[in-house]
Amino acid sequence: QVQLVESGGGLVQPGGSLRLSCAASGGTLSSYTMAWFRQAPEKQRELVAVITTGGSTNYVGSVKGRFTISRDNAKNTVYLQMNCLKSEDTAVYYCAAQYRYWGQGTQVTVSS
Repeated sequence: QVQLVESGGGLVQPGGSLRLSCAASGGTLSSYTMAWFRQAPEKQRELVAVITTGGSTNYVGSVKGRFTISRDNAKNTVYLQMNCLKSEDTAVYYCAAQYRYWGQGTQVTVSS
C-alpha cells in the first residue's frame, strides 16, 4: 500500500512562490504516473499537473508557465514548484500515484 504525504503548503502573497513535496512510502514512485490535484472551497477537484514514468509532463492551462512538476526517484518524492501565485490558486493540493493512491492534502493560501 503506497502512502503519500504532502508538505510545503502555507500562506503566500500574490506573486510569491511555494514548493510542494509529496513523499512516498510503501512503494516506488518511479513506477507510477504522478499527479497533483487541487480543490478550492465549493469547487470540484481539479487536475493541475501530471508527470509520467518517462518524465513527460502536462499541465492545466491556468498554471502553464507558472508551475513545474518534477520527480526525484532517489528520494521517492514528487514536487510541484509554484511561481507567480495568484489568489485563484488558493486550494488544498493533493498528490496522487497512478490516480489511485492519495495523500491527505496541504493547504495553499494566496492572499495579501
